[in-house]
Amino acid sequence: MARKSLQGLSGIAKTIADSGPRTSERKPNTSAPALGALQGSLSAIREIDPKLIDEWGPKDRLDGFTAVNSDEEGDGFEALKTSIEEGGQQVPILVRRSSSDGRYEVIYGRRRLKACRELGLKVRANVEDLDDASALLAKGLENAARRNLSFYEKARFAAVIQVAGHNTKTVRQVLSLSAPGLSHLTKVTENVPDDVGDAIGAAQKSGRPKWTALADAFIAKKVTASAAFAILSKLDPDLSSDDRLERLLAEIARRGARPKEGRAVTPAPGVTIKSSNSSVTLAVKKTGKDAAFGAWLDRHLEDIITKSYKEFTAVNSQDDTRGQSRKEGGE
Repeated sequence: MARKSLQGLSGIAKTIADSGPRTSERKPNTSAPALGALQGSLSAIREIDPKLIDEWGPKDRLDGFTAVNSDEEGDGFEALKTSIEEGGQQVPILVRRSSSDGRYEVIYGRRRLKACRELGLKVRANVEDLDDASALLAKGLENAARRNLSFYEKARFAAVIQVAGHNTKTVRQVLSLSAPGLSHLTKVTENVPDDVGDAIGAAQKSGRPKWTALADAFIAKKVTASAAFAILSKLDPDLSSDDRLERLLAEIARRGARPKEGRAVTPAPGVTIKSSNSSVTLAVKKTGKDAAFGAWLDRHLEDIITKSYKEFTAVNSQDDTRGQSRKEGGE
């Protein structure tokens, strides 16, 4: 059977069962824009062994199966699992047939699938024949209706859809975005290295302003990937992703503050470093009790600075290469 194209999406089954779901398994808002395109002929809901269902498509969540809107009652994975265990799976997942006989690929509903797998239950699923573009659209619309992707997760989801070869029109349709809205997401993914974003996390409560501020910091070279990792590695591992992002931005701002005019430090006896807004000067005494060290530093200072510069350029070149690779190859 031929898979349905994006243009033929109106025939895709309505993905939500009519029975009333519990809080942790809420129905998507079927009045959401473009979700009506998914409503048409309702496929028979089947019960499928989770072992026959494989992963498919781009990752649309960070932090594994942690619910993005974690402050909303019942949105956590454990709450979902308990809900299914006590009252059954109210909302079916969406799958398509795999190229392997007798197997399926999950389009959306990964958390429900995982819960059923752990509970040893068969999963209730709608089976549709969808091409990749239609599957992405269905996945995006279901997520948009549930409003459970953070700003950053939407940005990463949009990026992998584009890397997969889809145009911006498809991305906007999948995530129900305006042109400026997609531009804001793209600014973040093009300038914040993916591994830095992974180290921060979904940042459920942090919207465009904070992520844009981080992107601006990378653009202005106020921070590099290695510097960001160094900052994040010192944070309490129990901090939420929102707090990690907040602390990172605060540290970048602190480091970017201009030094006071004429600030001077003495890192070693007889050595003075003066820093201003326009220059850094080094003064070393070569007389008196500090003469020996002054003479030694005079002989080796050129090598010290040369070595330091090579280390600096190597680190920054690595950061630039990492960022360029992400732009060209995506996740």
